[in-house]
Amino acid sequence: MASDTTDSTRFVRRIPEGEDRERLTCSDCGFIAYENPKIVVGSVVDVAGQVLLCRRAIEPRRGFWTIPAGYMELGETVEEGAVREAREEACADLALDGVLAIYSIARIGQVQILFRARLASPGFAAGPESLEVRLFDWADIPWDDLAFPSVHWVLRAWREAGPGPLGAPRGNPPVDRRGTTRLEAAL
Repeated sequence: MASDTTDSTRFVRRIPEGEDRERLTCSDCGFIAYENPKIVVGSVVDVAGQVLLCRRAIEPRRGFWTIPAGYMELGETVEEGAVREAREEACADLALDGVLAIYSIARIGQVQILFRARLASPGFAAGPESLEVRLFDWADIPWDDLAFPSVHWVLRAWREAGPGPLGAPRGNPPVDRRGTTRLEAAL
């Protein structure tokens, strides 16, 4: 079936007037399609000193462990996004304690805002994006099977913060201030 509209708009990469970098720009009208980082929200969920991890059922890194986290949606706050992600991935109802870490992952165009949280009501289970969900003692965390460098970073930040007041959010570790190192080299 033929479409009633045609897309004759052509976007090209160029440096628009007043800009300092190439942008995707409509060659017909000059509209600039800004490409900005994605925001990821999530939580380190503490249950009596253990951490809740989800084994990913989706790519990237299917089969590897992570905290409940994902992309923020339009129309939600960072807190609402973190709570939603925990419901989707771990069927968990969370109470957020505060921002634990903010990471800039320039290599993949992400800003990650990660909370420390606890269960607001008992129970958790694997959601559609998780193969399984489990609690881990610190000594039993599957460090070699964690999905992303930032999961390593935030788990260490959680451990260092302890159960008291959080203080300022953690940032990228000194060895990877801009989040440019791939998984194998970032640990």
